[in-house]
Amino acid sequence: MNPYLITEPTVISFSGGRTSAFMLHKVLESGGGSLPNDAIVCFANTGKEEEATLEFVNECSKRWNVEIHWIEYTPEEPNFRRVTFETASRNGEPFEALIRKKQYLPNPVTRFCTSELKIRSMHKYLKSLGWKEHTENQDWIGIRADEPRRVAKIKDRSRVPLAADGIGVKDVWEFWQSQPFDLQLPTINGKAMHGNCDLCFLKPTAQILSLIQEKPQRAVWWAKMEALALASKPDGARFRKDRQGYAALAQFSADQVDMFDADEEAIACFCGD
Repeated sequence: MNPYLITEPTVISFSGGRTSAFMLHKVLESGGGSLPNDAIVCFANTGKEEEATLEFVNECSKRWNVEIHWIEYTPEEPNFRRVTFETASRNGEPFEALIRKKQYLPNPVTRFCTSELKIRSMHKYLKSLGWKEHTENQDWIGIRADEPRRVAKIKDRSRVPLAADGIGVKDVWEFWQSQPFDLQLPTINGKAMHGNCDLCFLKPTAQILSLIQEKPQRAVWWAKMEALALASKPDGARFRKDRQGYAALAQFSADQVDMFDADEEAIACFCGD
């Protein structure tokens, strides 16, 4: 059976990266170039995505003639708003609104940024469309076969058609090499070095430092959120307790001090590639 063939109400969770876009393309291909009537594509914008990510999502929509539903978290009911490429937040507004509401920061153990900004916002949006029986099992996620730890967390493997199809990073890379457009973020051996969330706290320290060196203003928002958390809840003042805060990392980067292990691995996240 074609793993990309949709036969029931399904939401395709589009992270904005090459892997999830490849999955969307395969779904469209299996449907003769279009989505079935009971499927939609959702992109949940946190406001901390790279501009190139937003441009890529918009480009996929236009070139493949598929509607992508852009949504953002709001602290007020119904806890989401529909946006477009033009109106999408670009300065972390949805993420900051969530932090202000919670009055503490997410961390590798309590990743409420993922659950609130993406998963729950999408589910509430779908409910507003009449998907009253919508469950997690109707969410399709772009996880590859060469991501076994992420695949292992998914009970229903039909939700990860790329993994079911044996698709790896090489397949995704070769696909985008053959396309007339691509995500304009650097890669090494086909793997994205930036990721969608600009300085996500799940990234390895060496990668964070490199990204700050490349564009120092990236650290400003993250340092601001840690300062905000310090003012309201001192014990929740950093995104990670096992390394320095973003203000210190920005200073290290400015001083070009190599203090961290370049082999540290990123922590897998729903945001994906």
